[in-house]
Amino acid sequence: MLISPEQEALIDRVFETYLTDHHHNDILQLIEETEDNEDTHRPLVVNAMTLFEANMEIGDYFNAYPTDVLAIFDKVLNRKAKAVTDDGSLKHNEGQRKQEQRLVHTLHARITGLPVCPELTRDTIPRTRDVGHFLSVTGTVIRTSIAKVLEYERDYMCTKCRHVFTVQAEFEQFYTFVPPVACPNPDSCNSYKFTCLSEGSEPAACRDYQEIKIQEQVQKLSVGSIPRSLLVVLENDLVDSCKSGDDVTVYGVMCLRWKTFYDGALCDVELVLKANNIEVNNQQAAAGQLVKDAQEEFEEFWNSYKHNPIAGRNHILLSLCPQVFGMYVIKLAVAMVLAGGVQRIDSSGTKVRGECHMLLVGDPGTGKSQFLKYATKIMCRSVLTAGIGSTSAGLTVAAVKDGGDWHLEAGALVLADGGLCCIDEFNSIKEQDRISIHEAMEQQSISVAKAGMVCKLNTRTTILAATNPKGQYDPNEPLSVNVALASPLLSRFDLVLVLLDTRNAEWDHIISSFIMEDRGLPDQCSSLWSMEKMKAYFSLIKHLKPVMSEEANCILTRYYQLQRRSDGSGAARTTIRTLESLSRLAEAHAKLMYRETVTIEDAVIAVSVMECSMQGGALQGNVNTLFTSFPADPVEQYQTQCQILLEGLNLPLFLKKERDRLSR
Repeated sequence: MLISPEQEALIDRVFETYLTDHHHNDILQLIEETEDNEDTHRPLVVNAMTLFEANMEIGDYFNAYPTDVLAIFDKVLNRKAKAVTDDGSLKHNEGQRKQEQRLVHTLHARITGLPVCPELTRDTIPRTRDVGHFLSVTGTVIRTSIAKVLEYERDYMCTKCRHVFTVQAEFEQFYTFVPPVACPNPDSCNSYKFTCLSEGSEPAACRDYQEIKIQEQVQKLSVGSIPRSLLVVLENDLVDSCKSGDDVTVYGVMCLRWKTFYDGALCDVELVLKANNIEVNNQQAAAGQLVKDAQEEFEEFWNSYKHNPIAGRNHILLSLCPQVFGMYVIKLAVAMVLAGGVQRIDSSGTKVRGECHMLLVGDPGTGKSQFLKYATKIMCRSVLTAGIGSTSAGLTVAAVKDGGDWHLEAGALVLADGGLCCIDEFNSIKEQDRISIHEAMEQQSISVAKAGMVCKLNTRTTILAATNPKGQYDPNEPLSVNVALASPLLSRFDLVLVLLDTRNAEWDHIISSFIMEDRGLPDQCSSLWSMEKMKAYFSLIKHLKPVMSEEANCILTRYYQLQRRSDGSGAARTTIRTLESLSRLAEAHAKLMYRETVTIEDAVIAVSVMECSMQGGALQGNVNTLFTSFPADPVEQYQTQCQILLEGLNLPLFLKKERDRLSR
């Protein structure tokens, strides 16, 4: 130990006072929650900022000698727990008291809340200069090994003087045992022959052990950087605390580890983070912790547009991918897909997905990739990949052999669990690889049976894909022929929007003027929402759960029945998935409008977007979404839309109701 006895006494005293002041009730609860298994390890989370404020000298020692200080923390914690048990604070019988006295040796101090500074908190993988320092590293888990049992302590006896001593496994040498070169007996017999006493009937001192690999988050890297990875060692209660695809913050000590040396072989040294604490901060939970003032700001925004909510929605759509001019329907569809529907469980207990999937089919140069790149930026958890370089293992999960053991390494869909997965050049994915994402899109999971490992991984992700048509797009041919994708895969997309470049001279003039004049008017650009504001808004509305109204339900059902009747002339077969898609889109529009109920307006917009899709066309005919511009009068445009759709669905009562609402 590098810390002097005086320093150890100071750390001991300060930490014991801290536990008394801040964690007395937590220690009582830990002891009360102990189970019959005497090897149960339990964590006590210690806030580093609060501890260092009590004594800044402790912070200096912790930065300089983290391993020694953490060992002192554990020792003090277990001693404190034993004192709490002995002083009669807990009224238990004698048998429970003996059990608790055994259990208090398995409490661990887990550090969290490090000061946010470059010396202690990292979004990138640490380097060799950080060895020996305590850091918090944020990344995405891409691989988890199986949990193992690890022997960490052995008793040896000197064959000459019969002195018994304990040897700890060397972490730096892959937990191998290295007996001393001479007998540690104070009488110094100088023998170098020892007998291991831990082999045989005596139980070995073992603990749970697991290795995971984390990778830098791509969205936090500089342009052109390739994400690096780092091995993390988990022990005791930290084992199985995360899975592939999780975003985690790991607190631990950077260490070097090497394998046994051999003559003539290079020394195999690797950087490893020995974890003290791990926090799974998936965006489902993190997004809910939005600052209250941002929520109030959005509520004020909608209050200002309460007499004309569609204009407020169009203002948000103008802020979405502002570098692309017009394309009103595409922006509306992308916003609805990013908002997503509501996941529900049907009467049989089966989960019905709430995430929407969309496919953009279009000629080159129609801005498909721009939407994909923008979507990955505003979603907190997102993965962008291209079909030309994606395999089945790269999209789903790969089995990797490392060190004699097989591990599962997460692919793009697993890493995007709870977020967004954008796939460009979708038709470039090989046919056999495309089949592997069928289950991931509809059942939202991937069943794995590789290398003797059978499990199921979650892929609760929204898929936004883009593809070019196969040759010149022919409107008279079915979509599956134009894009060379099978119907089972196409039916899993809620929306398939086609962008055809028909060389419209008037549109070409508008676009060229927009590009040459610094991409838009300065006064318009200044009023648009920033990227951060868009990110905050979509994180907030993700957690809304709008309820379907009777009117909206009736409109969607009527439209689905109409589609089924006109299916003979349609380009693709209408299935029950179409009705589920309509329901998700209506819920998504209600979320986008910051509403708790799915209204007639939401259902009408969902139907109108579906009409622009290749699954629609029953009421409005074919619409080229590339040339759809933002309406000058949103209310008038909605009234026209409402009249066409509700008259076509033979719902005059709903039309009258909407007209009365808009006239007020």
